[in-house]
Amino acid sequence: MFSLQQAVRASPVLAEMAEKVRLSQRLLELVRPHIPPALRPHVQAGPVDEQSWCLLVSNPAVGTKLKLLTPALLAALRVSGQNIHHLRIKIQKH
Repeated sequence: MFSLQQAVRASPVLAEMAEKVRLSQRLLELVRPHIPPALRPHVQAGPVDEQSWCLLVSNPAVGTKLKLLTPALLAALRVSGQNIHHLRIKIQKH
């Protein structure tokens, strides 16, 4: 029987997906200081691709506030050497 880690290492597709999840979490840690403390619990890292990243938010009000912060969040990513040019904000459906 394979462990999850062994399965991920054995499959290039799963390994790539795992790396994207880790990258998305790192990106969230880079922008977290630029998100107001009251909003932080309502924001999660979402999918990332070549030049764009998605933040998942719990409600439309948080999404609206993050859209206003998008230029600052993208600037923080660029300063950190990340090649993210587009930030999407998606409301999670519960």
